[in-house]
Amino acid sequence: MDTWIYFIITLLYLGLLMYGLTLFLGDSIRSACYSLLAVTAALVWDNGVMAAGTTIGEGDLLESLNLARYWLHAFCTPLLVLVSYDLIRRTGSPWAATTAARGAAWLFTAGLIIMELATHTFSLQLRPVLEYGALRYVPAEETSGPSLLVILIMIPLFTAGVVLWKRKVTSLLFWGTLIMLAGSAIPVPLESSAATNVLELILIASLWLAIRAQQRQSSH
Repeated sequence: MDTWIYFIITLLYLGLLMYGLTLFLGDSIRSACYSLLAVTAALVWDNGVMAAGTTIGEGDLLESLNLARYWLHAFCTPLLVLVSYDLIRRTGSPWAATTAARGAAWLFTAGLIIMELATHTFSLQLRPVLEYGALRYVPAEETSGPSLLVILIMIPLFTAGVVLWKRKVTSLLFWGTLIMLAGSAIPVPLESSAATNVLELILIASLWLAIRAQQRQSSH
């Protein structure tokens, strides 16, 4: 069952990627919020590899493809900090326009990448897991619950959601982040391991819709 869920999620991410490219090409401002394109592309790979796991079969090829998932996660997921910062800056927030705020956002992003590489990715050892019909490789010492990286990234995301709602741009990012937080904090017994992936999809969709809402507001 999960193979099909990952496949559907992959197609939806491809749709979001195309939507994001349309927004990027139609925007006269080339800002950091379009780092979301890299994040979305990485999630296409992530879910696509898991969808193809049983077709490819256990072995070196599938392990290498899964290893790439974790490297993409380390480099691309922290970019959500820049996306959050830039969404706040584009609302006209005075503090976000300062050099200090811009520098802090970039340093925080770089720090998260280094942290994830040093504490997780460089020493990563994988093992195959067949779960709910989907074959994938996971860390040999996999832990339960959200990682420190994800927890730290949710802070600027939630802040951006609040600011965009307060400034009457859109409330979608606030609700998308809240759903992600609630879903990660409250364990729901499901016959699937793809629940987190669905939550991530909702979050990324809310980010693209927030960018679109900001575009519309700027054009008026």
